[in-house]
Parts: sequence; structure tokens; C-alpha cells
Amino acid sequence: MQRRHHAITLQQASQESPTLARLTAMAQESVARWKAVELLVPATLRAAIQPGPIEGATWCLLVRNNAVAAKLRQLSPALQAHLRSRGWEVTAIRLKVQTGG
Repeated sequence: MQRRHHAITLQQASQESPTLARLTAMAQESVARWKAVELLVPATLRAAIQPGPIEGATWCLLVRNNAVAAKLRQLSPALQAHLRSRGWEVTAIRLKVQTGG
């Protein structure tokens, strides 16, 4: 059996794989959550934060350093309340400090 390899887009791949489709949808939802709350975060901190994985009712934010994490811990209740007002069930926001380059 001869197999031909050809490039496909991420969208095509996700449509053919239920697992990849689920991961793509979760990544898009995480970005949508970030867009919904980013204006509640001081502008000087926004570049140091990236939306991360969603695990049930817990949403993870990836942060550049401990100072950003400390500020987000203070803002976390307001961010959760805002997300809930938009229809997302978020009971916790987990912060992961990214290390390395």
C-alpha cells in the first residue's frame, strides 16, 4: 500500500480528529476568556500574561514572573465574577509562572 503525504491545514486536521478538535475548541475558548477580562488587568501587565489550559471549572493563566502572579491573585475574584457574568463557569483561576527562555 502506497501512502501519499500532503500538507493539510490545522482546521482540516482538527475536523478529522475529535481529540484535536476538542483541543482546538478549548484553546479558542481560553483566548476568548482572556479577551473578555484583559481590560480588567493593568495595561502594563497584559504582555506578561497568556491564556492557558481549561480544566473543568478551573482556568489557567500563564504568567511571566511572580510579581505578575501576585497582582493577578489580587484581581482573581473580579476576573472570575466577570467571566461568570459572561456565562463561563469559572470557580478558580490557576496561575503558572513560566520559567526559562
